Amino acid sequence: MSEKIAPALLALQRLYDWETKAPARVALTQPMGGGVVHDFTWAQVADQVRRMAAHLQAQGWEPGSKVAILSKNCAWWMMSDLAIWMAGHVSVPLYPTLAPETIRQILTHSESKALFVGKLDGWDGMKPGVPAGMPCISYPLSPVDAIQDYDGWDAICARTEPLQGQPVRAEDDLATLIYTSGTTGLPKGVMHSFGNFAWAIDRGLQRIPLTAKDRMLSYLPLAHVVERMLVEHGWLRTGMHVFFAESLDTFAADLQRARPTVFFSVPRLWVKFQQGIHAKMPPAKLERLLRIPLLGGIVRRKIQKALGLDQCQFAAGGAAPMPPALLQWYAQLGIPINEGYGMTENLALSHITEPGKNQRGTVGPPYPGVEQRLDPQTGEIQMRSQALMQGYYKEPEKSREAFTEDGWLRTGDKGSIDAAGLLSITGRVKDLFKTGKGKYVAPAPIEDKLVMHEAVEACVVTGANLGQPLGICMLSPEASAKAKNADERAALERSLAEHRAAINATLDPHEQMQCLVVVSTPWTVDNDMITPTFKVKRNRIEDVYARHYEKWEVTGKPVIWAD
Repeated sequence: MSEKIAPALLALQRLYDWETKAPARVALTQPMGGGVVHDFTWAQVADQVRRMAAHLQAQGWEPGSKVAILSKNCAWWMMSDLAIWMAGHVSVPLYPTLAPETIRQILTHSESKALFVGKLDGWDGMKPGVPAGMPCISYPLSPVDAIQDYDGWDAICARTEPLQGQPVRAEDDLATLIYTSGTTGLPKGVMHSFGNFAWAIDRGLQRIPLTAKDRMLSYLPLAHVVERMLVEHGWLRTGMHVFFAESLDTFAADLQRARPTVFFSVPRLWVKFQQGIHAKMPPAKLERLLRIPLLGGIVRRKIQKALGLDQCQFAAGGAAPMPPALLQWYAQLGIPINEGYGMTENLALSHITEPGKNQRGTVGPPYPGVEQRLDPQTGEIQMRSQALMQGYYKEPEKSREAFTEDGWLRTGDKGSIDAAGLLSITGRVKDLFKTGKGKYVAPAPIEDKLVMHEAVEACVVTGANLGQPLGICMLSPEASAKAKNADERAALERSLAEHRAAINATLDPHEQMQCLVVVSTPWTVDNDMITPTFKVKRNRIEDVYARHYEKWEVTGKPVIWAD
């Protein structure tokens, strides 16, 4: 564990390399609206970063000050991050969907000196979370009132001479505070150094085949550790071409523009892609066509092209478990998905399945240089590597609790490791619940099966102290719309009842679901039911629905509409 990273591999030095070696190569492609796109070459990226870094340095803050970024993904997000580092400071990214109370809590806790206010929806609702008097900088794509109220990126660059030379940061310097998405309470500021990032991307590229010839579409929040590692640091390390998405409405066109060679998505979005295909072609018909020689190949290529993934050489999923049936479905389409596992505390650099190998049902072996083990008492997955966090900012007690006495990270996840060293995730240590019969239930494997119904967009299996577990299902928008029609609703109820019966047939008696509860209220970031990365907040589900559990349990109905 004493191996060191050569300074030339650290993030800023990578920028200087591309500035020198490939100044005219397009680095970033940014949609500007109305079908207009703007390309940034490496020379232009470096010039703007240098100018903004000079501006930040001129503020006179002490080295290592925190500077926050609140924006959807865009070219200026990544240039802001680099400018903060070049100026000698620490970046604090915020999810672009946070409530004002959370924005205030993070900005205050991190002691941020300034805030980049970027491309945002709903800025009016977020603005009250920014402390009075905090200096803010807007982007060209910021909300109109932010552009009017704050100093603008372009104006600052126009009047500021670029910072000269090649300022460097030490391997052990704090690079960023990544605030966790808060599934278990208030966000904690995870501290990562430049050396952590350099080691992690070096090991990651031994499993993920990124090169300068690759293209990626950046659309999942850059505030999230996977997008930060794979897109931002993958870009700096390899010099690949990064495209940005414009909006949800233009997402299909954004994918077609980028035609990514490497594509990462969270399970909920992979499910939505599948539902979109099934909306145009019923599952039974698709299965039938795929089995026909020659015609099956034509259908596969058409679907890949329609998704914008016909050039994709490496597809991955993560941030939550990928249902095995979903992985099998995409494999039939010629889009094998590699499932990754990691967390903010280890820069998402823990495990991933190996390309070309059938390791479905697992998250593969550890990345090179990563060690794994299971706690013999609880089955908790523990790991260690040189990408482990320095701790939680201002939280020494929670930092100590995150590690074992001998320095292994406690993941909080339960798992099993097979003879080949492949890791399977079986649930959360704290997600296990005991029914009224005294039997423990692990909800995650049951949820993997439940979410595979085409009408179900998200679900939770719960039921502590009940006779049997309950499945709570949120319908997709399309299914919700259809359910307003009485005949469609009756057909959906029959289909869900059959789905429940089929799943229960695969479960031990104490795991079988008493009923499925269909809820009409969408689970969103705004109502705090899911995190910005689409993980359902179990504690919020309990807060909202637990008072109904006993009533639902005794109805005797296989499907309940909780209107």
